[in-house]
Amino acid sequence: MSVHIDINCDMGESYGRWTLGADEEIMPNITSANIACGFHGGDPHVMRKSVELAVQHGVAVGAHPGLPDLMGFGRRRMEVTPQEIKDIHRYQVGALAAFARAAGTTLQHVKAHGIQYHMFEENLPLGRASAEQVIELDPNLILMTMAMTKYDAEARKVKGCRVAAEGFADRVYADDGQLVSRKLGKDALVSDPAKAADQKIVAAVRDGLVKAGAVVKPLREWFGK
Repeated sequence: MSVHIDINCDMGESYGRWTLGADEEIMPNITSANIACGFHGGDPHVMRKSVELAVQHGVAVGAHPGLPDLMGFGRRRMEVTPQEIKDIHRYQVGALAAFARAAGTTLQHVKAHGIQYHMFEENLPLGRASAEQVIELDPNLILMTMAMTKYDAEARKVKGCRVAAEGFADRVYADDGQLVSRKLGKDALVSDPAKAADQKIVAAVRDGLVKAGAVVKPLREWFGK
């Protein structure tokens, strides 16, 4: 049985005179790009260039909407309502969709940025709103969630929502399946590329197992469907 692994990466997070990441070097090595839409990173010019770069390398384009917090890079918690989450996402996804259309392509998926995964896990109505927004905007879009979370389960309850659960190669998982907080610094990240690839990606595909803290789960159980 063949196994298809979609390698996605957050891209296009530079803005103005500030450059973040190595998009031109990374893009040829991934299959899906989560492109910032201007709220936590990115700007109209970077969005256009990122979409064009993805198209050039045959990479699927996804929207990566963040909270309206450029100063905090979308990693600071905000008090928002489910309707505000819908509005915040729709504004950004719609903008990136326009750039995709101009480049001769369409959006494949939507993935919330930064602190939102944690917010959605703690406040399921917010997570459900992110899934409803995708359906309301375009039922063909795929909503990317974090595997083995209450958010992922809640999103799958939204009728017609196409959900894809993701795992992180460069982050450390706690026993409960949640990402270790970035506040712990280096203890939250896998900074060695070889270690990330071998221990997370290759091991998961070869052995069908995913390790989170001291817990090991079957790959299919971890990523749901």
